[in-house]
Amino acid sequence: MTRRRSFVVGLSALLLAIPAAGCGVEPARPPTVSLRLAGKPGDASVTIDDRPIGALAFVAKHGVALPPGRHRITVEKNGYFPWDHLVEAQEAPIRLDVVLEPIPD
Repeated sequence: MTRRRSFVVGLSALLLAIPAAGCGVEPARPPTVSLRLAGKPGDASVTIDDRPIGALAFVAKHGVALPPGRHRITVEKNGYFPWDHLVEAQEAPIRLDVVLEPIPD
């Protein structure tokens, strides 16, 4: 291998290694849409696309970043009828009010 070719190969390897070395360049993140829920009871469980997210109060305070597309949001608590809603995450933030109805005795 010639000296010039050796230099080019070494330089190419160095340039390819820089992003992997964590020099502050982050890969592009996919776009997301903000979801905010409001409602009571605050300790009701929120599930999105069959994945548990946390308590309704937590989601109300912090929100959730959804990838674009259709998502099923479910809020449940013992003693209440479940709340189920389909949303289409596009560009605008999504804000939903959740009202859980008690199951009559």
